Amino acid sequence: MSKSIMHRKEDKTCYLCMKLHHNYSRHGNLEEHHVMYGGQNRRLSEKYGLKVYLCINHHTYDGGPEAVHRNDDIRRMLEKDAQRAFERAYPALNFREIFGKNVLDEFERQQVCRKPEAGIPDGFISL
Repeated sequence: MSKSIMHRKEDKTCYLCMKLHHNYSRHGNLEEHHVMYGGQNRRLSEKYGLKVYLCINHHTYDGGPEAVHRNDDIRRMLEKDAQRAFERAYPALNFREIFGKNVLDEFERQQVCRKPEAGIPDGFISL
């Protein structure tokens, strides 16, 4: 079993509680979610660490309206986060060739792949 490159299991936080609601509380029961799933993509998600830990309300069909298995917008958001994490962690590999699709548009991919200028903190653009 590979370690997630997206989320630390040891923190016991729900990835979506944090991302959607800025709720960093610890959960006693989290479920592992392979972000790229379906066919062999679940196995590849495991191999490359594209998984997050979710509370019941954010994971399963019988969870709430923000549950990843019920909400396509949430699923797409997680897939974009996964591709960003993959491209940062594995710059020599091609996400599309491995997973069969790109979920980021070209501008989003350039933002992930660009090298920060020397002396300028990441996240800032010199004018």
